[in-house]
This record gives sequence, structure tokens and C-alpha cells, in this order.
Amino acid sequence: MQYVDSGSAARGEGAARTALAAFALIVSLFFLWGMANNLNDILIKQFKKAFELSDFQAGLVQSAFYLGYFLLAIPAGVCMRRFGYKGALLIGLALYAAGAFLFYPAAAQHAYSLFLAALFVIASGLAFLETSANPLVTVLGPADGATRRLNLAQSFNPLGSITGVLVGQHFIFSGIEHTPAELGAMTAAARQAYYAAESAAVQTPYLVIGLVVVVWAVLIALTRFPATAAQESDHAGGAAHLGKLFRNANFLLAVVAQFFYVGAQVGIWSYLIRYVQGTVPGTPEKSAADYLTASLVVFMLGRFAGTAAMRALAPSRLLALFAAVNIALPAYAIGFPGQSGVYALVAASFFMSVMFPTIFSLGLGGLGDDDRKLASSFLVMAIIGGAVLTALMGAVSDRFGIHGAMAVPAVCFAVILGYALRTRRLAVG
Repeated sequence: MQYVDSGSAARGEGAARTALAAFALIVSLFFLWGMANNLNDILIKQFKKAFELSDFQAGLVQSAFYLGYFLLAIPAGVCMRRFGYKGALLIGLALYAAGAFLFYPAAAQHAYSLFLAALFVIASGLAFLETSANPLVTVLGPADGATRRLNLAQSFNPLGSITGVLVGQHFIFSGIEHTPAELGAMTAAARQAYYAAESAAVQTPYLVIGLVVVVWAVLIALTRFPATAAQESDHAGGAAHLGKLFRNANFLLAVVAQFFYVGAQVGIWSYLIRYVQGTVPGTPEKSAADYLTASLVVFMLGRFAGTAAMRALAPSRLLALFAAVNIALPAYAIGFPGQSGVYALVAASFFMSVMFPTIFSLGLGGLGDDDRKLASSFLVMAIIGGAVLTALMGAVSDRFGIHGAMAVPAVCFAVILGYALRTRRLAVG
């Protein structure tokens, strides 16, 4: 008779349930930061109305946001090595909620600078979440499936992005758009009342978001994480790990590629509504936002399709193919502004879909656990590309028109193509 240790079997089943619950909560974080990221695309248009901003000034929404990522990514990595993945996640959620709650006084005071500060705090929290969750997903399973696993987890990010755009479209956009002539004909009091109402439209949505984030923080605090997620690292010898990373050419080039990718993605989505209204005159803001929603749906489909395609194609090869297509699509939007140019930019989202997680995973290839934690900080810092290149696109738009600004993402995708081809030659992924 074969003896079965029922106690061990029960413990195994319990551990599996614990791992599944923890993984579900981690994946949900991809949803939460997707919502925050793409609400910014709505805020750029909303604040442009509420504060009479130029494209460059409105683009500071993304600059403030991604500056938070840049400045807090390294502290997030340090905290993760000291307190483990779970501790870093809780700090990130606390900052996210605090930033969302700050929208209420910022709107009450109708102060653009306070909104930018609130966005900085939100992004600081997201730096902790992304620095922790992305590498955690890559180690929760076999190493050879890390890129597919991260792409799968990231597939839930567009669901949050779509939710963010729909929240903005239906609960922030008022549909009231005055021309400069109409604003000039108003009394000063009426004009200020209009600006204040547009500013106040963000209060309730962000208050609700803050409350949801608090609830999620409580759930994570009460959930037991698997050993891989809960363990603390040996945080000695950080300088040695840093030196090793700086000698790793594949990792350094991944950081560069990630900088340009995030700049391209954020830039296209941030100015898509402006592109639609600027090249298809007469399109209302709510109708223009439909194209952003369509872009995010296409992006989500691309994530699932790309994840499936990686079973047959090496991740670096798929990355190169998608980057090559995406050089052509913004170029088309420059040469043929109008409805067909809009369709080209929407289509670009499909081919952007696999880029962030694939670059992230390829950049971590061959690294140990402690090296991965530090490396993930730099890959998250590279998100500053969303601040730098979106502001650059705003400046180009002010000078050459919104269609001319699409030259910036076209160049970005060329850089990504170069990284993918070099990585493929080295057989990193």
C-alpha cells in the first residue's frame, strides 16, 4: 500500500491557493496603473480647457507624472530589497491613494500647479508598483517563460487604460467647448465660472479612485504572499550589483529602448485627441476620445496576440517586426493628416502592445534576483521618456502642427528596432 501524506497534500493545496490569490492581486495592479496612466490623456485635454494652456503647457501633465517615476524608481528598488516585494507594493498604493485625494483641494483652488503636484505623487506610487510587480511576475514560474508571462500579466493593463479613458470621457469631459471668440465675449465672472466648473469635474472620479486603491492596499496587506514574493533580499553589496549592471550592455540598451518606447506610447496617446480635432475639423472632444478608446482596445488585442505569437517567434524577433511597422504608421500620419492618419495612429497601438514588457523582460535576461530588483528600478526610471518626449512633441506641435509632432514617435520606434536587432544577434531573447 502506498502511503500518502495527507498533511503535505493539504499544505500543497493551501500554498497553491495562496499563490493564486497573490498572483490575482498582482495582476490587478496592472489594471490600476493603466487607469492612472491613461486618465492623463484625458487630463491634457481637460486642463487645456480649464486653464487656457498651450500644447507644451498641457504636456506638462505627463512631465510631472513621469518625473515621479524617474525620481522614485531607485528609492522603490531600495525599499523592495529591504522590505520585500509586498512592502514596496503597500508603499506604492499608499502614495497612489494620497495623490488621488490631492485632486480634491487642487480643483477647489483651481490651481494647475497643485494638479501637477498630485500627479507627481500618484506617479511616485506607481514607480513602487511597477518596480515591484514587473520583476515579480518574471520570477513566478520557469525562466524560459518569463517574457510570455509578463506579456500576459501586462495584457490586463489595457483594461485599466480603457476604463480610465471611459471614466474621463463620461465623467470628466463636459462636452462644452467654447471657441476663443465665445470665451472673449463672456463676462470675466462667467468665464471664470466656466474654468472652475471644468476644473471641478475631476474631483469625484479621483476621490473614488483613491478609495478603491485604499481597499486594494488592505487586501494586499491581508494576503499571504508565496515565499518568492515575501522574502527579503540580502541588501548588502549594492555597489557591486550596480557595477555589474553598468557593465551589462544588453541591460543598458534595454533602458535606452524603454526610454524611447514610453516616450512614443505616451506621446501618441496624449496627443491623439488633439490630432483628431486638429486634422478632422469639427470633431467633438467626446467623439475624438472614442479613437483613444479604440486605440486601447487594439492595444489590448495586440498584447494577447503578441503573447500567443511568442510561442512561435522569439520575443526579440517579434519586437523587431512590430517596431518596423510602427516606424511607418506615424510617418503616414505625418504625410496624410486627416481620417486615414487617425486610423494609422490607432493601428500603431496594436504594434506597441508587446514593446514595454518585452523590452523589460529582455533587459532582465540572465540576471540574478538581487540584480533583477535593482535593474527593474532603472527600467522603470526609463519611463521618464514619457515626460521628456511628450513635452518635445508639444513643442514640435506648437511650431509645426500636431501632425508634424508624430515625427517624434517615428524616431523612437527606429531606436527600438535597433535594440531588437542587436538583442536578436546576441540571442538574448
